[in-house]
Amino acid sequence: MPLFFKKKPSEDSKKKLEFQLCLSKEAGADDVLDISACELSEVPTSAYSICKVIQKKVLILHNNELRSLVPKGCDIGTLATLKVLDLHENKLTSLPEDIGKLTSLQILNLEKNRLKSLPPSIGDLQLLQTLNVKGNCLCELPFSIGSLSSLRTLNVSDNNIVQLPKQLAYIRTLETFTLDAAMMTYPPSSVCVEGTESIQRFLCSEVVIEYCPPSQYLLPVLEHDCGKQDTNSFDSLEEAWKNKFSNYEKRKEEKQQQKLDFERHLEEKQKEHTQLFLMNIAHKESMLSSVRQEQERLEHGVSQQQKVQDAERMLMLEKVRQAEDDISSRINNMLMDNNRQKKSAAFFQALEEDRIRMEHLAAITQEEANSLRKKEVAVAMQRMLSDSSTMSLLHEVNDVRRQTLVSETCKSMEYFDRKFDRVMSLQLLDKSKAITQIIQEEEMQKAAFQALQLQKDAVHNYIRDQIKLIEDDLKQLTKLEIKRRNLDTENLQEFLVEQRSALSGMLQQLMKQRDQREQELRQVLVEMQLKSDSNQQNYWMIQYQRLLNTKPLTLRMQEAGVETGLVNMLCKLSAQHYLPILVHHKVTTESLRHMKSSDLKKLGIHEIGVQKALLNWAQENHPETASQKNDEAASVPMASPPLTPSLLPNAIVFHAPSSPVTPGTPVTPSAPSPVEGPGISECVVCMEAAAQIIFLPCGHVCCCQVCSGALQGCPLCRSTILQCVRLYHG
Repeated sequence: MPLFFKKKPSEDSKKKLEFQLCLSKEAGADDVLDISACELSEVPTSAYSICKVIQKKVLILHNNELRSLVPKGCDIGTLATLKVLDLHENKLTSLPEDIGKLTSLQILNLEKNRLKSLPPSIGDLQLLQTLNVKGNCLCELPFSIGSLSSLRTLNVSDNNIVQLPKQLAYIRTLETFTLDAAMMTYPPSSVCVEGTESIQRFLCSEVVIEYCPPSQYLLPVLEHDCGKQDTNSFDSLEEAWKNKFSNYEKRKEEKQQQKLDFERHLEEKQKEHTQLFLMNIAHKESMLSSVRQEQERLEHGVSQQQKVQDAERMLMLEKVRQAEDDISSRINNMLMDNNRQKKSAAFFQALEEDRIRMEHLAAITQEEANSLRKKEVAVAMQRMLSDSSTMSLLHEVNDVRRQTLVSETCKSMEYFDRKFDRVMSLQLLDKSKAITQIIQEEEMQKAAFQALQLQKDAVHNYIRDQIKLIEDDLKQLTKLEIKRRNLDTENLQEFLVEQRSALSGMLQQLMKQRDQREQELRQVLVEMQLKSDSNQQNYWMIQYQRLLNTKPLTLRMQEAGVETGLVNMLCKLSAQHYLPILVHHKVTTESLRHMKSSDLKKLGIHEIGVQKALLNWAQENHPETASQKNDEAASVPMASPPLTPSLLPNAIVFHAPSSPVTPGTPVTPSAPSPVEGPGISECVVCMEAAAQIIFLPCGHVCCCQVCSGALQGCPLCRSTILQCVRLYHG
């Protein structure tokens, strides 16, 4: 709830204010502007304009909520023509300092306000006759009040005034003076009780001037006659005067007749003017009613449009909120998985087992040496080396081709294509020679073994898959951030920046782990090299064949009798550690269908989520259930397909994050579905090529490889680029 609540005027008050303002602008309107009881918190600027242009004499503003008399941008000098200003029953705490500009003011009513003082310029109101400040918070009167030479009535009761200024003695026209006599200390209360004359006599004696009644200063000044008529007349001129008087009487009668005709004509004109005025009022009322109806129609249309816009805004906010929740849940799950994998002792145990397995790989038995399939292993090594060299060559040629597309012509591109074909043809010709060379050269065998080891290493694959997932997530977050920046949604923009920063940190950490794992594998190769017998023949080929013979976990479980669907189900749940339990107890889909959660708990499966998922999967894969589903699908062949995310316009679709992945298990992609839009996946610099580079540490995917070479800061967030990670699209 706000601390200061500003009350809005009601509809009736607004209509009353508009009516009074319109009425005051009409032709023939009087000199009074009455906008009282309109719940105003400040004087409308239009009222100042009306008083200035039409020169109103009376301004009535009582029974409002006024806190100041002059609004911003207005000057009190525009009210110079006012003679009456009524401001009683408002919330004024002070008057303008330049109120003395109201030189024509005769009556000022400030009763029942919150005034604490009067400005000194009030003494400039020389024509002021009535001043009423009853019911305020005044403690004293200004000395300049003695300059009010025309003041006749002064009311200062219901205030905190206990002393009067001596300058009141100079107001010679004061007839009525009302105050709280019992509270007065100067003059004494005994003097104040006797009335205005007693107070004025006391103050005059204090300033040593003679007291005179106010009637002497209110009587008009009579002009004296300048001369007297000559009473002497001559008898000889009597007849001439009589003739003149008769002529005068005739002219007087003619003037009287002309006056009667003029009055008759004036009365007819007044009747016509009255009829025109009544017709004007009727026309004005019809215009006001039509304007009122049009205004009501417009207000209704505006309210309807506002409701539609509110509904659209709520729908958009709901979509944005869902997108935020999906992104937050997915990234939180990834962060939790990352922390859980860091703290998991099983992960370190797997690393220890890998180290032990690598040590065992260094020992070669005679049986393995005898069963060596040289030709097959050589072909596999050749394929591995050729694939790795082909991929590296393709990446290099692709990079060179992208860099030369800007500066070179199609002819140079064809030259590189012919060069690439020539290299490939030479590679095919040397394939047979390479096979025999691999058998003879131990270094090439070691390189092939190292490549296969990196490919088959579970931890390295896991880290690589996680890096790919985070790269895809960063790409989608960058697209979403660009789209939301175009939509100007600041709250989601800040949320995406936080999530992108977290993913960038995870990507850097995983890249460090990947480099560390590769370093560990190279160290294992060095140890194997030191332990290997110099006279041992085909050492690396035997190691390569041993890696080829290593079977994945799913294949071993299938050979042990576990169903493929059950193995895949446990892999999806990241519960591969329960596979030995199912193999030992020979659990099948049929037996799972008759089990309960308590039975699985007795077998050693204690996770409630895994128990429910296995039981639900067994019930769904029952033959009767499957046949029933097939019958239902066949009975409704023409059913409309469900709406896919791509069919929903302006929808942002995210897939749920994958379950925690452990080394050696297949990785389910957790990246969101592509958010396609016009220009979203393009390079923000050249606007032609696709975005291929991840900038670290900010994590934006917004630039191609050609344009990224000349950049030192991210074009989206302007942060310094410390590292660039290349994305290879499939």
